[in-house]
Amino acid sequence: MQTTVTVGLGSCGVAAGAGKTYQKISAIRDAEHLDFILKKTSCIGMCYREPLVEVTDETGTYLYGDIDEEKALELIEKHINQHSPIREWVVQTDLFEASENDFAASQVKIALRNCGFIDPESIDEYEARRGYEAIRQIAASGTTREDVIQTVLDSGLRGRGGGGFPTGLKWRFAAGNASPEKYIICNADEGDPGAFMDRSLLEGDPHAVIEGMIIAAFAIGASGGVIYCRAEYPLAIKRLNIALEQARQKKYLGQQILGIEGFNFDVYIKEGAGAFVCGEETALIASVEGERGMPRKRPPFPAASGLWKKPTNINNVETFANIPWIILNGAAEYAKYGTEKSKGTKVFALAGKIKRSGLVEVPMGISIRDIIFKLGGGIQHDKKFKAVQLGGPSGGCIPEYLADTLVDYDSVNATGAIMGSGGMVVMDETTCMIDVAKFFLDFTQKESCGKCTFCRIGTKRMLEILTRITEGNGKEGDIELLEELAYQIKDNSLCGLGQTAPNPVLTTIRYFRDEYEAHINHKKCPAKVCKTLLTYEVIPDMCTGCMVCAKNCPVNAIDGERKQVHFIRQEDCIRCGDCFTRCKFEAIRVF
Repeated sequence: MQTTVTVGLGSCGVAAGAGKTYQKISAIRDAEHLDFILKKTSCIGMCYREPLVEVTDETGTYLYGDIDEEKALELIEKHINQHSPIREWVVQTDLFEASENDFAASQVKIALRNCGFIDPESIDEYEARRGYEAIRQIAASGTTREDVIQTVLDSGLRGRGGGGFPTGLKWRFAAGNASPEKYIICNADEGDPGAFMDRSLLEGDPHAVIEGMIIAAFAIGASGGVIYCRAEYPLAIKRLNIALEQARQKKYLGQQILGIEGFNFDVYIKEGAGAFVCGEETALIASVEGERGMPRKRPPFPAASGLWKKPTNINNVETFANIPWIILNGAAEYAKYGTEKSKGTKVFALAGKIKRSGLVEVPMGISIRDIIFKLGGGIQHDKKFKAVQLGGPSGGCIPEYLADTLVDYDSVNATGAIMGSGGMVVMDETTCMIDVAKFFLDFTQKESCGKCTFCRIGTKRMLEILTRITEGNGKEGDIELLEELAYQIKDNSLCGLGQTAPNPVLTTIRYFRDEYEAHINHKKCPAKVCKTLLTYEVIPDMCTGCMVCAKNCPVNAIDGERKQVHFIRQEDCIRCGDCFTRCKFEAIRVF
């Protein structure tokens, strides 16, 4: 068996230096005339250990983490030349206990089934893993459009873009329209942390998304398809273009696809400008048509009047990636994962104060706690878990005591958060929840298209109040005013951006009201984040008079002679924190 070396070259890997690692391995192989296959793949999911290099030889498969150019040289010398794997560098293998073996233990990969396993620029490798077999099976068996729709309905698949609407039902609405001209749109423009998931899927397995679109087009009778992808994803767009051309060459796209009478379908890419509001389907349609991305009133819904006022079906990247697997393996096999109303699996992008950041796919019904502590490895530096923000900028913050909440649409919605497209930002005890609410509201306020007065102005007023509170200028009644504005915005906004933008504020008030009260009533930030609310003070018994703090104070607000106890003049202190971070004797306290 010839040894194969595979380097993860998704955007996350490239950013960590995997491109240089690949070039180094390639140069060594060529210079030393070594006999091994060098391959590229995309995101493997274990982003926190990038660059990742996988070596497969006659003894098994070894995944190595943190392989820079220097380590690559040693890896080739020991593992390839001397046939001696470097066990302490291995992060995952079936051959022995490695440090990250449990990262995959609770995962069930359906949408991500090929990511990290194939070269995303090779249609042959996709086909070798049953790629395009689903559409070929439909063509060969004479499966009807209604059969396909019923299979998707029976699977229980719900839209993975955030709304969670039953996918099969959405398809049936569009299929029931008699118009001879229909469209399929893949929404690859979500702007929250879950967009990392969309990008990774497009970079790692573009053919799965394309095949899902082809099946959807067959099911509803569409002849045209659009992948709406933000221009900030150049690698995803590059690999999509390669995949589309390969699919055309093999007749999976074009006229009379696979001999199916009257089935003509092709896809093109529309590059978006990165507007968050274009994650909303009617705003997305407006953008594709060359107009400003702003939502439209519904009804009519896109299934009746969408792109170019023709029936249109819109699903996101993850939804389409599930479709070929469901057709091949059956609705029952997919539905065995999850809960009664939330079937299958869900991909999450883990970020924040977590030890293992990256991409995971888990069965619906797993608890938030298991995702964070079993897959994510727990909180960085073993600090106390405080909350998780679920659902992107418009999601909600779920506190630690609700960490046993099951990951399904109904349970998550009951907390005030949303499933969204899969962003999961973990926070520890050093996080100020008001600062978090301000951060996310700042994003959604800037991304508001401005069409709705309540969204345009209401979010700005809320942001002003939050800013005032974090700066020590909060006043009695601010919490109630935030709540009143939040519900006005939710009830009077046209699209999902405005309807969900207040979620971070509402959930932090609901679960962390004491922090708001501390900021407003006592002018203190319990998490010690809001600088204007902090006080720095020298601890006399700890101060050695080294003068490091005084020399580095930017405003000369610290008095004291060498080898004498120092003193901070509070009236001059700008609360920059330099004294606290520079003191080697822990003689500065902050409160």
